[in-house]
Amino acid sequence: MSRARRIDTHQHLIPPRYADWMHDKGIRPGGIDLPAWSESSALWFMDGHGIQTGILSLSTPGVWFGDDAEARRWAREVNEYGASLVRRRPDRFGLFATLTLPDVEGALAEAEYALDELHADGIVLLANNDGRYLGDPGFAPLLDLLNRRKVTVFVHPGELPAPEVPGIPTFTADFLLDTTRTATSLILSGAMDRYPDIKFILAHAGGFVPYISYRILLTMLSQKNKAQQAWAILDQRHQVPKLMEVFKRFYYDIALSASPAALPSLLEVAAPDHITYGSDYPFAPPPAIRFLNGQFEKYPLDAALRDAIDRGNSEALFPRLKA
Repeated sequence: MSRARRIDTHQHLIPPRYADWMHDKGIRPGGIDLPAWSESSALWFMDGHGIQTGILSLSTPGVWFGDDAEARRWAREVNEYGASLVRRRPDRFGLFATLTLPDVEGALAEAEYALDELHADGIVLLANNDGRYLGDPGFAPLLDLLNRRKVTVFVHPGELPAPEVPGIPTFTADFLLDTTRTATSLILSGAMDRYPDIKFILAHAGGFVPYISYRILLTMLSQKNKAQQAWAILDQRHQVPKLMEVFKRFYYDIALSASPAALPSLLEVAAPDHITYGSDYPFAPPPAIRFLNGQFEKYPLDAALRDAIDRGNSEALFPRLKA
């Protein structure tokens, strides 16, 4: 399969008016300056990196800053802007629509509008919303809607609800912890069992999830059983693969994560048909993406699996993009 046919599930848009809003607020998402972005620059980037289609999403910090009405206006504007790109170039762009969490009522209304009127390909949710992670019981009405609609949900990290460490940009490690926290929240809260038809894509290979999957497993057992009973379950070897199945229900993109250190852990935990290509453009600069693409391309993978990650797995999530 040609590299030029990649589907990128982790690519961002920055509408011009939204960029002005972020600059006015002095926000540096992830501890870096907001990058320049335009439709033409996105197409130029994709043409140079073997990407046929980019599923666009708004990155952190999203649109909610304490004012529900303001967040609803901006979510609608961002989604209308993204949908207009898809209408013009449906072969090159897709859209994960932005919602208004922690404003659940606004999120429900915008999700229905985006899915029914704008025909969005899915929804993007930040891992934490005003410090609340996605397994929070208050978010249940939204998860119930997304489950009934069998929506693909891209989970993107945000700023941790904790002080920054001076000299360390938050994208370096905090983002990975944020994704890990929300995935663990979804597991331990029972949301992964209650909402089995939501297809969650975890950014950046799931953060630390693959690496600490057995620690999460131990936490699952200790919460459900007395300690002695939990360890007895681990002695039953057939039980461990069964318990680990919850991790295979997540999807994982490889944005900024296709390294010889990270890929083995991801491939050990993820289902082969639940891994997608991701670039993180424009927040990741093209030279960095080119370097990570090179790492991915030389990693010893079966050709069928490589093709599935580049495109096939995303075709299953987004049937309209089937070649």
